[in-house]
Amino acid sequence: MKVSFAGAVADSAYAHVQSVLRPAIVNHSVRVWLVADHLGRKQGLEESEREALAVACLFHDAGTADAYDGPQRFEVEGADAASDFLSEYDWPAPLVQQVWEAIALHTSPGIAERMGTLPRLVRLGVLADFGATDLPGTDDRRLSASLARFPRMDIETVLGDAVVEQALRCPEKAPKSSWPGGLLAARLADPGHTGVSPAF
Repeated sequence: MKVSFAGAVADSAYAHVQSVLRPAIVNHSVRVWLVADHLGRKQGLEESEREALAVACLFHDAGTADAYDGPQRFEVEGADAASDFLSEYDWPAPLVQQVWEAIALHTSPGIAERMGTLPRLVRLGVLADFGATDLPGTDDRRLSASLARFPRMDIETVLGDAVVEQALRCPEKAPKSSWPGGLLAARLADPGHTGVSPAF
């Protein structure tokens, strides 16, 4: 599905994640961007921040890709991948740091929301895409129509399985107190379970 982001760097980021991520995760990342951008524009987000937000949304689950399956939590691997990607462009270091933080913290409830505009918007976009219905500003007919263009493709199962598959190979990627840790614990407790993890 053709989609245009907030600048040439973000468009390149989209092409890149399409080449490394599972289609369901790409679609999820675009939906997160659509929600986060919708909320950001309502708050008067500047154009440079808007493009940075797009990159953060597109890379927020990049750590689940085989290309970025390193020893750290998938959130940190994705944040590092985005920073490496942005190193090819002349972006100010504080903006790159905001992208890193938004990705690294997106599974950290109560923290991401207080770490600045980009982490908060990425977190809200993720929550909205996974069913939160109490977020002000997301009940919008045009937004809903845009989201519907990117099918879910069992994202809850696909994403959960991707995180668990990495953690089974490298348990250090899933500390007990983390979201990956919860997913791994649920799989180890019920290895035959299929579908959406009860810990998702």
